[in-house]
Amino acid sequence: MDHVRWLETLSSQDTDAVGGKNSSLGEMIQNLDRAGVRVPGGFATTSEAYREFLAANGLDDRIRELLDGLDANGDELARVGAAIRDEFAKAEFPEDTAEAIRQAYAELSRRYDTDEVDVAVRSSATAEDLPDASFAGQQDTYLNITGADDLLRACKDCYASVFTDRAISYRTEQGFDHLELALSVGVQKMVRSDSGSAGVMFTLDSDTGFPDTIVINAAWGLGENVVGGEVTPDQYTVYKPFLENSALVPILEKTVGAKEKKLRYAADPDAAGDTTENADTTADERAALVLGDDEILQLARWGATIEAHYDRPMDVEWARDGRTGELFVVQARPETVQSNAGAGTLQTYTLEQSGEVVVEGLAIGQAVAAGAVQRIASADDIEEFVEGRVLVTEMTDPDWVPIMRKAAAIVTDRGGRTSHAAIVSRELGVPAIVGTQDATSVLDDGREVTISCVEGDEGYVYDGILEYSVEDLDLDGVPETRTRVMMNIGNPASAMQWWRLPAHGIGLARVEYLVNNVIKAHPLALLHPEQVPDDDRAQIEELTAGYDDGAEYFVDHLARGIGVIAASQYPDPVVVRLSDFKTNEYAGLVGGTTFEPDEENPMLGWRGASRYYSEDYAEAFALECRALSRVRTTMGFGNVVVMVPFCRTPEEADRVLEVMAANGLERGRDELQVYVMAEIPSNILQADEFCDRFDGFSIGSNDLTQLTLGIGRDDDRLTHLFDERNPSVKKMISMLIEAAHARDRYVGICGQGPSDHPELAEFLVEQGIDSISLNPDSVLTVIERVAEAEKRTGGSSG
Repeated sequence: MDHVRWLETLSSQDTDAVGGKNSSLGEMIQNLDRAGVRVPGGFATTSEAYREFLAANGLDDRIRELLDGLDANGDELARVGAAIRDEFAKAEFPEDTAEAIRQAYAELSRRYDTDEVDVAVRSSATAEDLPDASFAGQQDTYLNITGADDLLRACKDCYASVFTDRAISYRTEQGFDHLELALSVGVQKMVRSDSGSAGVMFTLDSDTGFPDTIVINAAWGLGENVVGGEVTPDQYTVYKPFLENSALVPILEKTVGAKEKKLRYAADPDAAGDTTENADTTADERAALVLGDDEILQLARWGATIEAHYDRPMDVEWARDGRTGELFVVQARPETVQSNAGAGTLQTYTLEQSGEVVVEGLAIGQAVAAGAVQRIASADDIEEFVEGRVLVTEMTDPDWVPIMRKAAAIVTDRGGRTSHAAIVSRELGVPAIVGTQDATSVLDDGREVTISCVEGDEGYVYDGILEYSVEDLDLDGVPETRTRVMMNIGNPASAMQWWRLPAHGIGLARVEYLVNNVIKAHPLALLHPEQVPDDDRAQIEELTAGYDDGAEYFVDHLARGIGVIAASQYPDPVVVRLSDFKTNEYAGLVGGTTFEPDEENPMLGWRGASRYYSEDYAEAFALECRALSRVRTTMGFGNVVVMVPFCRTPEEADRVLEVMAANGLERGRDELQVYVMAEIPSNILQADEFCDRFDGFSIGSNDLTQLTLGIGRDDDRLTHLFDERNPSVKKMISMLIEAAHARDRYVGICGQGPSDHPELAEFLVEQGIDSISLNPDSVLTVIERVAEAEKRTGGSSG
């Protein structure tokens, strides 16, 4: 009987012999080494060795006796689990098994040219890491194990962890027979990430299921802190389809996490035999990014290679050796939540009320929940949890699963998107907010709160019970239309949330959201912080920490935000409207009052195109151009179309296009298309001249209605007159479409009018509009209306 198998002899066909984790390691060593994927060497004990251990110690009958009739969610779970683990503690390895492990360890030490090699000892169950169930974290791992005696002890502890409370509960929930499962122990050379870094990588967006991104979490030290949610890690997102082009840098996101601790080798193992210890990170470590661009791209390429080999999305653990700088993959398992989610229905939650935000963190899942807070400090107290409450705790681990499934929502102080709390909450369909830093100190027991994970990357805990609605959108059987139906998007996270919709691109991507909510500072204040008041300058210094200057801070954040939006629809077009803040809105940014005039009527003032070539703003506009150029050339998103807003005259258009070209955005170069907003009557009345300068038009129906009818849309006394269906407005639209199409120019419309007024959608189809772009929640309704209109008007579908 084989008691031990070397990893390099294993493949995916050996799951029954060595479990999912170890067979996957062998599969990668055999097949992906030539592709550059590095996996540390080692060996695995076999499932036969585990069963022989049970038989030699008479454990089968004893375990079955203790489990007989057990309610895994009842009060007896802890007593029964402890009794079974005590039986393992008293048991001994059969001599032939122990000798096989000792000999393999000696050979592994020889391979690494040392007397006693330091190893990671990980459990690998035969029912683990299956495509439709994630057993990750159900059994234990032991790090920095040195010496044959300590290795045997760790192996036996792994065996015992088959019967932790969490594992018993999980198997019962999944319908697995406890004694059908067998355990293999993986013994693998430690990667010295204790002095380096480690983390987790998903080969899809684990919250939205978007398949074309790779998400990497990273922290200093050994990787268990990331997996266990002990720290809030860095997060990096990479656009997968562009990884084969070495000339591109398709990194969509680089977010600095708090990285509060790092797990390292213990200087002096304690009496309990702990071989690792947590230490606080330094201020410099917390502020720094763990990985450089080259390392991010290398890991992402490995992730794409692993996914392609297994032909399914994967959950990968990686480590970087602090002494050599080398990267390694230490585990790979199938992703089991999003890859099994149904694609035909999209469930959407909408908050119907606003409220006071009391805590915020990373949003996990895309749902809303409400209930009373219950703080739980330790897994020892989980029996006190009341079903339907909002669980608030520092972090979770697999011991918490029995109560996580009972919670309306979960809020943790620590953890990132790949932490235990995040992974399990997705699997359970329970919304969670992780990495809040202060939830346990702010949220008191019994306080009624609403948890919102539907407002982008950030999740919010609102005071009180707010009203919300839930809608199931059926994505099957949506008709095809000649008229392109697109989305209006400002928030990159929303673009990812709605990627499944059958829209064909984004007709209006607003940069104002990114400037207002992500960048937060006036671009001129970032360029000239010495000119702003002390309080504003202090905020700018805090915002731009880690950047050489404010200009790169602005360009980097704007480029990455636009990149996410572009990635969500690639290769369909994404029309990015250049900034169209009014002076009063610019003044509201950090440092803005220093640079903005006080205008009587900002709506008709210094906005849109008129700013771009002005001596008072041109250097700030140059930053926008740099960001868009980076998105198209460095990141690779040639589907980005640039749109100029509020361009009053053809002569103004000339000046804007000249400035854009001088800053890397020359119309026609690298197939760059430039559109103009049609929102001023002059855009229509001089359409021929605008056609000479632009590739297309997008009708801004709100401003066009205001300026055609002379109505301020925010004046309550005039709302009865504001109507995009007014004959004058419709005539303007007809004139533009006729003139533009005569010159082979594109015409779209971005606004809610076609959603609010079905007859307006029919009118636009009759006129031959090329695209209709509107808010995502209206897309399916408008597609149906457009399809019907095309049938009635004789338009062809397809």
